[in-house]
Amino acid sequence: MSFIAEYGFVLLVLACAFGFFMAWGVGANDVANAMGTSVGSRALTIKQAIIVAMIFEFCGAYLAGGEVTETIKNGIVDAEVISPDLMVLGMMSALLAAGTWLMIATMKGWPVSTTHSIIGAVIGFAAVGVSTDAVHWDAIGPIVASWVVTPMLSGIVAFGLFMSVQKLIINTDDPFLNAKRFVPLYMFLTGFMVALMTVTKGLKHVGLTLSGGQGILLAFAIGVLVMLAGIALLSRIKLDVEADRTFHYASVEKVFAVLMIFTACSMAFAHGANDVANAVGPLAAVVGVIQSGGAAEIAAKSPVPGWVLLLGAVGIVIGLATYGYKVIATIGKEITELTPSRGFAAELATATTVVGASAIGLPVSTTHTLVGAVLGIGIARGIGALNLGVVGSIFMSWLITLPAGAFLSIVFFTILKAIFV
Repeated sequence: MSFIAEYGFVLLVLACAFGFFMAWGVGANDVANAMGTSVGSRALTIKQAIIVAMIFEFCGAYLAGGEVTETIKNGIVDAEVISPDLMVLGMMSALLAAGTWLMIATMKGWPVSTTHSIIGAVIGFAAVGVSTDAVHWDAIGPIVASWVVTPMLSGIVAFGLFMSVQKLIINTDDPFLNAKRFVPLYMFLTGFMVALMTVTKGLKHVGLTLSGGQGILLAFAIGVLVMLAGIALLSRIKLDVEADRTFHYASVEKVFAVLMIFTACSMAFAHGANDVANAVGPLAAVVGVIQSGGAAEIAAKSPVPGWVLLLGAVGIVIGLATYGYKVIATIGKEITELTPSRGFAAELATATTVVGASAIGLPVSTTHTLVGAVLGIGIARGIGALNLGVVGSIFMSWLITLPAGAFLSIVFFTILKAIFV
C-alpha cells in the first residue's frame, strides 16, 4: 500500500505514457489491417485511407472498445494472486514491451499481431515475474484457439462473398447493370452488421443501453441509410466503354470502389473496437489499482474509465498518421493482387469476424483475420494467385511475436522492480 501511496502519481503518468506508446504502435502497425486492402485495390489513396481510418478507428475505439478491454484487463491474470505493487509494475512492463516490439516490427514493415504482443507480454511478467498460478491458463485456451479459428472463419466468409460476387455480377451477361443492382445490398449488409454489433454491445459505457429489439431496429435503419447514400454515389458512375476495352470489368470495379469506402469505414471501426484494448487494457488495470489505493480486487471490478479509452483512441490515430504507411504497403500489395471487388470481400469478412469477436469480449488478432480473408480470396482465384513467400514471412513474424513480447516484458519488469521496489 505504501508503495502505491508514495509513487502513485509518478506511476500513473508513466503508465499513461507507456499506454500511449503502445496505442501508437497499434496505429502504426495494426491499422494496415483496416486500410491495406483499400489502398492495395486502389479504391483509396494512402492519404484518403489515413483520413477515413483516423475518424472510424477513433469512433470504434471510443464507442465500442470497452468489452475486449475488460478481457485484457481482468481475463488473463488473477488480480487476487498478484500484489497491487507487482500488478502495477507488471502491466506497465507489458505496455512498454508490446510497444517496443511493435515499433521494431513497423520499422521492418512486418504486419504483426498487436494482440499477440500484449497477451504474450502480460503472460510473461505474470508467469515468470510473479508465479505461474497468477495466469488464468483456462482463459488463454479460447484466445489461442481464436488465432486459428478466426482466420479460417474469415477466409470462409470472404470465399463465400467473393463467389457470390462472381455469380451475381461478374459471370453475367451485363455485369455493370448487375453491379449497380446488387452492390447497394452489400452496402446495406455492411452498415447493418457493424451497427448491430455496436448498438447492442458497445455503447453501454457511454450511457446508451438498448433492448435487443431496439438495437436490431436501429441497426436496420443505419443499414438503410448506408444503402441510400451508396445508391446516391453509384448514380454518378457511368459505363466507361473506353476503359472496358482495356479491362473488361473496369466499370464494374468502379462500382465496387464506392462500396470499398463503406467497407473500409466498417473495417476501421471494427479494428478500433477490438484493438484499442491491447493498449488500454493494461493501462485500465493500473489506473484501477492506483485509484483504489492498492485494492486489486476492487480495481478488477471497476469499469474502464472513458478517458483511458480516449487516450488509446488518440494514440492509435497518431500512430497511423505518422508511420502507418509502411505496413499498409505490405498488406495491400504483396499477398495477392487485389481489385475493389476482391478487397470488398476481404474487408467485409474481416470486419464481420472482428466485430463479432469484440461483441463477446474475445481479443482476436485482426492481422490473422484479415490475412485469412485475403488468403480466402486468393484460394477462390487459385493458389497461384498468392505470393507464398510473403505469406510465409508473415506467418514467421506471427510465431516470433508472442515470445518476443514475453521476453521484453520480463526484462522491463526486472528493471522497473529494481527502480521502484
